[in-house]
This record gives sequence, C-alpha cells and structure tokens, in this order.
Amino acid sequence: MFKQIILVVLCVVALVACRGEKASDHVSKKVNTAISWHADALEYDKAGQMRLAELYYKKAFEALKDNPSQDWITYGDAGYRYACMLYQRGNMEGTLAIVSEIMDIAKGQKEFPATMETGLFSLMAQSQLHLAMPEAARQTFTRAYENQLTVLDGKERGDFNLAIMCSNIFSSFFEIGEYDEARKWLGRYEDELLACKRLGIGDSLLIEEHKGSMALCKAQYLQATGHAEEAAAVYATIPRNLISMPMNIMDAAGYLMAAGRYDEAAYWYEQSDSTFLATVGTRMTFDNIATNLSPRYSAYRKAGRIDEALVMADSISAAIDSALVWQKKSDAAELAVIYQTHEKDLQLSTSNFQLKLHRLFAVALVIILLLIAYLLWRARKYNKVLLDKNRSLYEQIQQREQVEAEQREQMEAQPVETLSQNQQLYRRLCELMKDSAVYTDAGTNHDTLARLLGTNRTYINEALHECADLTSADFINQYRIRHAAHLLATTDDPIGLIIEQSGITNRTTFSRLFREHYSMTPSEYRQAARK
Repeated sequence: MFKQIILVVLCVVALVACRGEKASDHVSKKVNTAISWHADALEYDKAGQMRLAELYYKKAFEALKDNPSQDWITYGDAGYRYACMLYQRGNMEGTLAIVSEIMDIAKGQKEFPATMETGLFSLMAQSQLHLAMPEAARQTFTRAYENQLTVLDGKERGDFNLAIMCSNIFSSFFEIGEYDEARKWLGRYEDELLACKRLGIGDSLLIEEHKGSMALCKAQYLQATGHAEEAAAVYATIPRNLISMPMNIMDAAGYLMAAGRYDEAAYWYEQSDSTFLATVGTRMTFDNIATNLSPRYSAYRKAGRIDEALVMADSISAAIDSALVWQKKSDAAELAVIYQTHEKDLQLSTSNFQLKLHRLFAVALVIILLLIAYLLWRARKYNKVLLDKNRSLYEQIQQREQVEAEQREQMEAQPVETLSQNQQLYRRLCELMKDSAVYTDAGTNHDTLARLLGTNRTYINEALHECADLTSADFINQYRIRHAAHLLATTDDPIGLIIEQSGITNRTTFSRLFREHYSMTPSEYRQAARK
C-alpha cells in the first residue's frame, strides 16, 4: 500500500508539472470536459469511491481517444488509472487492452511523458504475470526499467524511484516463484538504495525504511530458496525499529511464517493490526480482512495458540458481516451518485459551462499576474542582496590573495642559504608557475612539475605539504582557478572558453573547484568583479 501511494504521488507530480507547460494554451470544450472529469475521478479515488472513480477515469479517457494530442497528459493519466481500476477488479485482459492501446497511440510522440510510459510498462507486466505470461512480463519489466533509465539520462545509480521500481519487480517475480529473476531485481534494488545513501539523494528516513524492506526481501528470498540459516542471519541484523515501520511489518511476518517462527509472526501481525486501526480506522473491507486478520489467524493456529485463533476466527466472521453491510451501503450510495451524475451531465448547457470557464480563467489570470509580480519583486530583492554579498566576498578574496602574494615575495627575497631544501624547492615551484603555460596545460600534474624542476614527485609533494599544506593537484588547480578568475574579471570571453583556457577539461569539475575556492559561481564572480 505504501509503495502504491508513492507511485500515485509521483504520477500526480508529473501530471501537474507537465500540465503547467500548457496552462496558457487554448483548449477545446472536449478537452476541458475531459480535464474536469479527470479531476472528479481523482477526488472520488481519494475518497475510496472506486465505482465513481472508474466511471470518470473512463469518461475522461474516452473523451480524448479520437485526438489524444489535444492533451496527452490527461489522456495518458486517465487511461492509466482506468486500467489500474480494471486490474484491481481482476480484469487482466481489459487492463492489457487499455495499456496496449495507449502505448500504440503514444508511440513516437515526444509530448507523451516518458515517466508515464514507465508506469504503463509496469502495469502491463503485472497483468502479463497474472495471465501466466512470465517471459512476456520479464521483457516488459525490462522495458520499464530501461525507459526509466532514459528518463534519468542513463544515470542508473542513486535514483530512489528506480529503487522502488526494482523492489516492486522483485516482489512480483518472488510471488510467482521465479526466484532467479527475483534475485536479479533484488540486487538492483540494493544497489540503488546504497547509491542513494552514498550520494545523499532522497529522504534519509525513507531510505532507512527501504533498507529494512530490502533486508526483509533478502531474508524471504533466502528462506524460499533453501538457505534458512543465511535468511535467519539476515533477519537478525535488521534493527527492530525498521521492522516495526508500517511498510515492513507484513514482510517480516511473512518471512517468520515461512521460517516456522509462528509466535514471532503472530506478534508482528498484531502490530500490523494496531497500525491499521491507527492509520485507516475501524472500517473493515474484504481486502483488509485478507491482509490483516486472516494471516494473524493462521499464525495463531500454527503456533498452537488455539484459544486466540478461535477468538480471531470470531473477529473475522464479525468483520465479514461488517464489510458486507458497508459494501452494500457504499454500492448503493455510489450507484445513486452515478445516476445523479448522468442526469446532471445531460442538463449541463454550453453557455453555463463557458461562463464558469471564463470566470475561472479570469481568477486564474489575476492570481498568476499577482504571483508573477511578487516573484519579480522577490527576485530583484534577492539579486541585490546576493550581489552585495558577493561584492564583499570578492573584496575579501582580493585581500587574501594580496597577503599570499606578499608572503611569496618575502620568501623569494630571503637568501637561499637560509631556506631548507623543501622551502627552496617550493620557491622554485612558485617561480615555475609564473609561466601560465605550465598550469593551463590540461596534462600538467606532479610528474610534470618534477620533470620541469629536475627532481621527483615525492620531493614535490613533501615541499608542497610542508610549505603550503597542499597536495600537488590542489596546488596546480589553485593556479588554474585564479587564472580563470582573472580572465572572468578582465575579459568578455564566454565562461566555456575560459574553462578551456584554464587547463581544467571538465566543466562540472571546474564549477565545483571554483565554488570551493571562491564560494560563488563563475558568473557571480564576474558580476561582482565588474560592479
């Protein structure tokens, strides 16, 4: 459930971002109607009124089928969610038909979001698994994974969304006993999480929670493939606070059931039941019974706790009665709303719709203009503060570099016999670096300096460490960055050309080194120097 919520949030974010680019475009009445239906469907979906949500997703999807290019985002998202509704009702053939139709129409369309394609591929693969088409599902999951890599521009390490995808694919293959394929995706899940943590990408608490999930997946896999001792060892390393997180409790209980540790499994099922009541409430559905109550009953029975199993059986019976009553009321209420909705749709006139639309556009335009004015004012104020700060920083930099230059001049003025060997070598290095051709050569390194001074790199490194507390790479880059700063302040050359002239071949590396050295970007430095 938690993973599905994350996926829905990501889809909604992608929908809002993509629609924002088209906010000023003129849209037809049909498109406006489809957008309105899609918004209604989202509200019904949030409220748990699935019949109504499915109806309006279908209406929005079919309204744009003839010409989806009018609004690819609404068409794709409504179709995807409509297919998800069919999938939840067990209509796998219908799900495949809708997804295949969307993919065929959207094929080669640049306006169709690649992130949405990833979700469609994943849903198609899930349907294929349920239809006993594991080979087709394997290929489709791979296409979903590769499509997500395309979205990331080939950067496959350290993307949290990619980690969640790998986790879901692992679970899908694990559930049908395709353990070799499951192992491959479990490895990718682990790699992505480690990369996220190493790179500091994503919410750290969420990453820790998924680390617990990943470890539980590994324990389940080892147990299922006959490595019970290794599975137990992995489970033992998982901190209890990670197991007790909502998304991990059921996985932990599932592993313990498979390992024959029924008392422990019963404990976690009890915790899951408490968590369910705290987060969802007391309303019970058949899905909730199957997910939260039935497994707990099985754990009690297998653990030999017959009295508790009987009590749980009574609770399940009462929950089924309650779910039946609630389901009937819910169905009746939704059917009534569906009927009323059809009546309202028939009575809705074109003039009233256009009037509401014009009013909406007028309000939106006023809000947008006010927002633009506010943002312009904030940007101007921010730029002024930033420029003053950078100017002050620039003056400090000039003073610092002046002091360093004076220190070098003092050292150069000292008699050679009063200097140590390292100081003499450092002075020769400083003399050598007066020739910009030395450090602006991208190939210059400690070996180059040693060759030019007729010594070896060990002596070079010792002299730099003693006299300047720098490595040879930092020493060379210091001159390169200062050379680039001089060009930024005294020429109008493009920054890209200045980077090439500085001896640093990688633009990202240059930007990082420049910011570390001057605490501002090259553009900000140039502006501060010329103010």
